[in-house]
Amino acid sequence: MLIQVHRQRPEPWAKQRSSLKHSWAVPFLALEFVWEWVAYLLSNWNFLEVLEYVGRFSVLLAIIFYFYESGDRVKQKHYQAWQVVNTAQGKGGNGGRIEALHELNADGVPLVGVNVSGAFLQGIEMERARLLRSDFTKADVRNSDFQSADFANAVLTSANFRKSNLSKASFPGAQLDDVDFFGADLSGADFSDANLNNADLRNANLAGIRWQDIRSLRLANVYGAQNAPEGFLPWALKRGAVSMESDDKWNALQRTP
Repeated sequence: MLIQVHRQRPEPWAKQRSSLKHSWAVPFLALEFVWEWVAYLLSNWNFLEVLEYVGRFSVLLAIIFYFYESGDRVKQKHYQAWQVVNTAQGKGGNGGRIEALHELNADGVPLVGVNVSGAFLQGIEMERARLLRSDFTKADVRNSDFQSADFANAVLTSANFRKSNLSKASFPGAQLDDVDFFGADLSGADFSDANLNNADLRNANLAGIRWQDIRSLRLANVYGAQNAPEGFLPWALKRGAVSMESDDKWNALQRTP
């Protein structure tokens, strides 16, 4: 059986305040006034109603604390992702880096200077990634998505980007020696001041690339390049690029002193 006790409604604050003779006692009276109202309100609820409201209040507090601490959880998540990337640095294989890098990039974290040299990262999705001064030396990132990624001053020497989406990616000042862009989508890419010596551009989509300021493309293979901008192929061949379908002939030419 629930017992409900009704308390008398507290007197108005103005009346209680006027009865005080000393101003220093106002804070104590205010505290007592608040508790009188709490006791009065609770006395008009039965026990089950009190539990219901307390439950709702607890849920509300839990939600507030969840969002209040969300910043710390995100920082911890990013810290753990960076640990995965840095621990695997210089090692082959995946090592959990695909998930870690994708997570960091999805949260808009700049990946400036990240080192994934020699890593096996096929199919990674890094759209709009900020990869300035990154190191992809000999990394295998075939069939990946790097649309609109920023590779400014990055080192991609001997990296494998075969059939990857690199549309609108930027490579200003990047080292692209021996990089494999076979069949890749490079439409709209910026190669200003980039070094493309020995790069494999066969069957790559070169529509709208920024090429006038390419630093060097000696022995870059442009055989079957698609949608090349007007004037690019003659300009490239004049500066040492080649057009060869055969890997054997091209490799032999590269070995020639």
